[in-house]
Formats: sequence, C-alpha cells, structure tokens
Amino acid sequence: MATSPKATKPPQSLKGVRILSLSLNLPGPAALQRCRQMGATCIKLEPPAPPGAHAGITGDPMSSYSRTAYDDLHQGVRIATVNLKTEQGQSALHRELTRAHVLLTSFRPGALAKLGLDWKTLHKRYPTLSMVAIFGALRDRAEEPGHDLTYQAENDLITGLNLPATLYADMGGALSASNAILQAVLLQRQKAKGSLFEVALSDAAAYLALPHSWGVTLPGTVLGGGHAGYRVYPCKNGRVAMAALESHFAKSLCTAAGIEWAGPATMLAAPTHDQVASFLSTRTRKALEALAIKHDIPLQTLPKS
Repeated sequence: MATSPKATKPPQSLKGVRILSLSLNLPGPAALQRCRQMGATCIKLEPPAPPGAHAGITGDPMSSYSRTAYDDLHQGVRIATVNLKTEQGQSALHRELTRAHVLLTSFRPGALAKLGLDWKTLHKRYPTLSMVAIFGALRDRAEEPGHDLTYQAENDLITGLNLPATLYADMGGALSASNAILQAVLLQRQKAKGSLFEVALSDAAAYLALPHSWGVTLPGTVLGGGHAGYRVYPCKNGRVAMAALESHFAKSLCTAAGIEWAGPATMLAAPTHDQVASFLSTRTRKALEALAIKHDIPLQTLPKS
C-alpha cells in the first residue's frame, strides 16, 4: 500500500530565539504560530478571563470567537495568565523580558505607555531586546480603534453588504509581523542591540489591495472577467474556478471545449465566453476534474453557492 509523503518540516531558522508575546485576537498569535513553526521558543502572557466567563474561555477574545482557532494558534506555546496592571503581574512580565529576544505586542501606544512598554522605556532597560508592535494604523492614526473589517473597507475590499470570506488584514498583518521578527533577529545578530518594528493592519490590507488599486482586477479587465479562461462559471452540479490564463492553458481549454483557437485574442471575444460557459454547464465537477488532469488545465471545482 502506498504511503503518503511526510510533510517537510520548515527550516528551524529561529531555533534558540525566545519570543514573548502579549498580543491577543488573531494577528499576533498567528505571527507567533509561524515563528514557533520556525523553531522559536514562544511564551505568551494573557490577561485573566473576564468575570463569569464559561469554562475554556481565556483572557484572549479569540478563545470565545473560535476555540478551534485559538487551540490551533497556540500549539506549542507556553501560556501564563498574568494581570499586567498589578505589581505581581509586572514582576512576572519583567522576569520574562530579561530572557526574551523579541517582544510581540498588539496594544495601542497609549496602553503600551501605561504598562511601561513604550519603546524608549523598554529599550533603555533592555538594550538587546527587540520589539515588534502591531497597530491598526501608524503615526497619527495609531490610537484609532479598528479591526480587520474596517481596514478592508478603507481599501475597497468589501463588496456590497457581504462580509469578506476571511480576515485578510489580520492574516496579512501576521505575515508582516513574523517577517519583522525575522528582521529583528537578523539585526540583533549583526549589531548586538534591539530594534523596534511597527506593523500596521491598515498597511497589510493596502498591500493586499494593490492589484485592485492598480486596476488589475477591475470588471472587464483580463483578471476581472474579461478573459474567458479566467472566470468562475456554473457547472452541472456546482461551480468551477477556471484559471486557464496563459496561452498554452487557454489553448488546451479551447481544444477540450471544441472552440477554434485563433491566438490569445480568442479568449477576449464575447462568443468565447458563451462557448466556454455552455461547455462547462453540461459537465459535472468530477468530469471537469478529470478533464483538467487530461488536458493540463488549471481549474478548481466548487459546490453550488
């Protein structure tokens, strides 16, 4: 019996690096998860659970939004409950800071200052410690309240009244934060002193929105439905995300569908859209998946919406 190949373990590029996280919700924990996967030792201090919280609810709101997500994000992370507003909590915090290489936070600047964790104070006390601070936005907007949804909205990523399919700004921010941690560690090794990196969820959303802001995905453009090989179509028992964009893929699609190929311009013609739609509408998801393998066509079938 054939066995599945073992998953490749990521290079342990952060082995020996100790990261202390005070971050809650999604971006910080997701960044911490990536760092743990790269071999870092990860410690997280969480506030106490709110009064009257159900069993299993922690001081991180994500544990109440989705316990599944919370558990996944914190595998391999050592978690301690600490009230940073108390003398005992501050003592616990500074015990960890003396051993950490990087501090990861998600508080607004005012809250960091109240906890004695503004960069000027922190760097003076721990000159070799680096800090990665996740904010909603930077500079004069750093104290503004916001969430993934608001940062997507300001970058024109919300369609109608529908909520986005996923938390793009949060996850983009997590990638930015883990990248900042890698940069901080590199600089520590080069200069033997700590550095500050500020990450903004608004910037992460803006980066993800660049193709839209460039006009690349606007309706009617090649990547906005104008190319017959790059669209979502209905099929007999679901939908198909067709991505036959390059000429060799588009030609294969035309061959499979019995459409005359007259070069790349074929895919921009209205009749081609109709012919592809007609061809796909009569085929099941299973048949289209087999077709993709046979003709080397990039596509993904989906259930009915």
